[in-house]
Amino acid sequence: MKESRLRSLLKGLTWRIVATTTIIAIAYFKTGDVALALEIGFIEFFIKLALYYAHERAWQVLPTGTIRKMFHRK
Repeated sequence: MKESRLRSLLKGLTWRIVATTTIIAIAYFKTGDVALALEIGFIEFFIKLALYYAHERAWQVLPTGTIRKMFHRK
């Protein structure tokens, strides 16, 4: 069963919220600067959301079993 584009986008969004919160905390811990930590988080959020979405859609293009067939050639 293939996922819809909307589901892929929503999965990416919810994961990015969790991951971006983590990167903001790390950036704040390292810099002590709230504004810089939020700026880093803002940039990271959109770049990684786009990359995740492209990754999800690329996997949806592959027919089921493609990877298994690559490793089980005779």
